Amino acid sequence: MKITVIGTGYVGLVSGACLAEMGNHVLCLDVDPRKIDVLNGGGIPIHEPGLDSVVARNVAAGRLQFTTDVAASVAHGTLQFIAVGTPPDEDGSADLQYVLAAARNIGRLMTDYKLVIDKSTVPVGTADKVKAAIQAELDARGVTLEFSVASNPEFLKEGAAVEDFMKPDRIVVGAEGERAISLLRAVYAPFQRNRDKLVVMDVRSAELTKYAANAMLATRISFMNELALLAENLGADIELVRQGIGSDPRIGYHFLYAGCGYGGSCFPKDVKALIRTASESGRDLKVLQAVEDANDAQKQVLVHKIVKRFGEDLAGKRFAVWGLAFKPNTDDMREASARVLIGELLSRGATVTAYDPVAMTEARRIFGDEPRIGYAENPDEALVGADALAIVTEWKEFRSPDFARIANTLKTPVIFDGRNLYEPKVVRDAGIDYQPIGRV
Repeated sequence: MKITVIGTGYVGLVSGACLAEMGNHVLCLDVDPRKIDVLNGGGIPIHEPGLDSVVARNVAAGRLQFTTDVAASVAHGTLQFIAVGTPPDEDGSADLQYVLAAARNIGRLMTDYKLVIDKSTVPVGTADKVKAAIQAELDARGVTLEFSVASNPEFLKEGAAVEDFMKPDRIVVGAEGERAISLLRAVYAPFQRNRDKLVVMDVRSAELTKYAANAMLATRISFMNELALLAENLGADIELVRQGIGSDPRIGYHFLYAGCGYGGSCFPKDVKALIRTASESGRDLKVLQAVEDANDAQKQVLVHKIVKRFGEDLAGKRFAVWGLAFKPNTDDMREASARVLIGELLSRGATVTAYDPVAMTEARRIFGDEPRIGYAENPDEALVGADALAIVTEWKEFRSPDFARIANTLKTPVIFDGRNLYEPKVVRDAGIDYQPIGRV
């Protein structure tokens, strides 16, 4: 099949590469010439494990191409996947300007049937706006052409996006009309050889499903984070509580780990957008508002622990920070807890030496030439000259450190663990003041 993917971010590039992997001829469009130059030069503009080899293999086979030519992209694919960004506006609503711009371009340039598929995470009702935008362009041209608009939300985890696309748990399709549904069944048939994973529904239900899924996962995280703080007050261990409730199959273990708050490009943005959507429809989502409030507060937990240990004035103190990305296996620092922690430490006069396996280039872009932030070549180097260590991202290489070396290197042997990576007794037996979240 000939497929156009509009946007080469996490969703667009992964989707395009994986669709090409299954034998389709995919043309990826982006209006940012720098991204396209990187891709055409054999590079990858994002960090996503395994993506580079899939892209390289399909480019070499001639199934995957990249362009800034809008007319060529519209002409290429019968299926037009819109996978552009939907950043939050100031009021929390999703900004649809890029989605609607893509729709207008399709309507302005199409000459035959197109199935336009919203892959971006968009509010309920966006497909109607996309349809109206395309039709308005066709009317302005004075032509009558058939087209369909569908919703096909993505459920990709950063750091495991290629595997998620190639081996999906489910494929949600919101579409009306047999032609659109048949095309989507055909394009996804290779991804579901062992069982039918396609869940077909109306468009608005598909749009809401994406937001509902992320909101549910965010709710579990914030719920456990609040329980962790309660566990600290009561002298209970949140890890044992997690095991106790997770063993109930109705609850399960996923997304029950307490920590210093969630971040990234999806959960914060989607929770805000769903709250805003509900408000516009006359509904007040009290539970979801509490989820957001709890997460904002949780990002301050490490700060509170550090202030309690060292005082409000941190002038002259240096802190080692392990982990900058919002989660492992990505360089994404959007809404990352490390940004909050580092900002608070700097505001109190401290300096920081940070280490992250892949996100330090992104950190330099975000923090600029801030002289009070240094970057280490490895975790041990970050400890040199530091008064204490704060762990913010649960990278695998942080899971089995040399605690004796940490104790001997830090000026004050204390670890503030925002991800509960270690058994408290093991760390404390090494002579370290270990301060996890919700553990005894």
